[in-house]
Amino acid sequence: MAFDQTLTMAPHHRLYLYRSPRSPATSSDLPRSSSSSSSSSPRLIFTRRSSCGGGGAMAASGAGHPLRRRADGMSQLPSAARRIAHHLNAVVRGDSLASGESDPAVVPSPLFSQRALVSSLDQYREMYRRSIEDPAGFWSEIATQFYWKETWDPEVYAENIDVRKGAVSIEWFKGAKTNICYNAVDRNVEGRDGGKVALYWEGNEPGLDGRLTYSELLDRVCQLANYLKHVGVGKGDAVVIYLPMLMELPIAMLACARIGAVHSVVFAGFSAESLTQRIADCRPKVVLTCNAVQRGSKTIFLKDIVDTALGECAKDGVHVGLCLTYENLSAMKRDDTKWQEGRDVWWQDVVPNFPTKCEVEWVDAEDPLFLLYTSGSTGKPKGVLHTTGGYMVYTATTFKYAFDYKPTDIYWCTADCGWITGHSYITYGPLLNGATVVVYEGAPNYPDPGRSWDIVDKYKVTIFYTAPTLIRSLMRDGDDYVTRYSRKSLRVLGSVGEPINPSAWRWFFNVVGDSRCPISDTWWQTETGGIMITPLPGAWPQKPGSATFPFFGVQPVIVDEKGNELEGECSGYLCIKKSWPGAFRTLYGDHERYETTYFKPFAGYYFSGDGCRRDKDGYHWLTGRVDDVINVSGHRIGTAEVESALVSHAQCAEAAVVGVEHEVKGQGIYAFVTLVEGVPYSEELRKSLILTVRNQIGAFAAPDKIHWAPGLPKTRSGKIMRRILRKIASRQLNELGDTSTLSDPTVVDQLIALSDH
Repeated sequence: MAFDQTLTMAPHHRLYLYRSPRSPATSSDLPRSSSSSSSSSPRLIFTRRSSCGGGGAMAASGAGHPLRRRADGMSQLPSAARRIAHHLNAVVRGDSLASGESDPAVVPSPLFSQRALVSSLDQYREMYRRSIEDPAGFWSEIATQFYWKETWDPEVYAENIDVRKGAVSIEWFKGAKTNICYNAVDRNVEGRDGGKVALYWEGNEPGLDGRLTYSELLDRVCQLANYLKHVGVGKGDAVVIYLPMLMELPIAMLACARIGAVHSVVFAGFSAESLTQRIADCRPKVVLTCNAVQRGSKTIFLKDIVDTALGECAKDGVHVGLCLTYENLSAMKRDDTKWQEGRDVWWQDVVPNFPTKCEVEWVDAEDPLFLLYTSGSTGKPKGVLHTTGGYMVYTATTFKYAFDYKPTDIYWCTADCGWITGHSYITYGPLLNGATVVVYEGAPNYPDPGRSWDIVDKYKVTIFYTAPTLIRSLMRDGDDYVTRYSRKSLRVLGSVGEPINPSAWRWFFNVVGDSRCPISDTWWQTETGGIMITPLPGAWPQKPGSATFPFFGVQPVIVDEKGNELEGECSGYLCIKKSWPGAFRTLYGDHERYETTYFKPFAGYYFSGDGCRRDKDGYHWLTGRVDDVINVSGHRIGTAEVESALVSHAQCAEAAVVGVEHEVKGQGIYAFVTLVEGVPYSEELRKSLILTVRNQIGAFAAPDKIHWAPGLPKTRSGKIMRRILRKIASRQLNELGDTSTLSDPTVVDQLIALSDH
């Protein structure tokens, strides 16, 4: 393949673009945009140190292509697909599910199944079989439902995920040109759905709300896109978005995508230091923020956080010339906002002045769409990079089937766009399907724990997607806050972010869903781009707490410590065999870390970092993280990040952090802290340490427990034995195991003695 361009933007970072020398056909039977593209050059740094064309073995596949091959038999077809309906103890939806260890499976009601997109196990089995045996044909057929300015190469996909065969590389729909904003917004307007509500917005305070139709959304997106172009943002440039859940957040994401810019949304709860790290890494041309946000009864001064971050970046030579600031009048007045002339610009003063028509920048399917930073075990956030074409097809398809989406549905996901769930299942997946989406600015329990159900009734929400953390929190507040509201509009419930325990599942099903709504208990990750294992509503019986079976095209395997695939009923490490369209392509600027973290632990597989159990019926049960990342309320937090923050405290000599089970958050953060010699333990110091973590990372990373530690259990080589710390933290003192290899075994007894201090 011929290289078109080699562009250097920063030391050691380089983007290579390549295309095959051919004249691609245009899909003439799909609607065309009246827009034409400008030929600006890509500028985002997208580093792959290996040769793209021949650096390793690449398995290619395409309809009619000689390299397309049959999958490794049908052993990957979920075993339960042949037998679960015959012997499970089951109840039909509509009947209350009793509590107990041996929960019956919940069978879809005949009426729901009859209307479902996937109405039976047989239909799922046939679709899944085709997606595995002929992934190129399966996904290319779905892809034709979207608009492509140019179609893809003969090879629908090319992959190498085996590090033993060369550099890891995944490509889908290479050579095709499209635009995800055009597919998510313009096509709905052109398809006569311009008057349909795209976004309902609910403010923090009851009674504060708004809405945008698809036509109005398109106008707002184009105005911001035109402004960004006016200030010099073009294809490949990075834009950092640090906004709360205002409608301007998805608008900003779509505006970037429209002009080929690469957005990096940072959760508006991260500290100035965390924001600094992300800005310094991707070096954006513009930062988008607002002056403040009211979340519950608390005001968060976002502009102040941005000011601090930009100041710190400038000290390190990273200068951002423009901070576009939205005036959020419900939280803070303009006159009270700190301002830097020459850098800061009020959104409302400039963006509305730009035209409501903006040409679409057609991008290659493998051009970058967004960067999203996630915690890593080394302490440095990882810039997960997703590209355009495959992500578009995969998120739209998973949304459609995982939630049994119908055009009349009103959909609400309680996540924030600062996380992957908000990217895939607030902005892109739903809008690509022409859905009506609820966006909520505030806290789910403000002004009381009934707020969620008040919103459900107000907008007649039919699909409700939330996290187990919120479910457990609302469960603790009592049924009355739920049952005082109708909730009759609900027909599908969803869970995301972490495994949901069976008791919370039963409460969600019985109380929130009135024992009639199926629950899509989804498993996926920032890296996967979209849902990987999930029930399909109406297709098969559900077991409380189980994610059930893989989505189309996904081949999960459970392996042992040596990487051997385990069959039947088993427990082990969850890996994925083969690529899928929504998979991330690299870690920004660090392809070596990408390979080391995800593909070297078990060569030939993508390693999820999660443990998994498969029961005798073939159902998958996620058991949590197996590495040094803690999942707190669906937020992945690296233990090294928290440890680094603690050790930065002047009176902390050493720290070790582990995750423990938490009734509400799923996992809590448990920190063992060794103080500087001579410093006494005190409640004041405990609070100071927690505050240090809050300031450096964010409130969601604050330790739930500080355990004073005279010393830490270490091997003679100096490695901390976290296994022992986890047992102490969870009070499993009879399972400590052999401590004879420790350099000082008496440390364990000292830690146990201080457990309640």
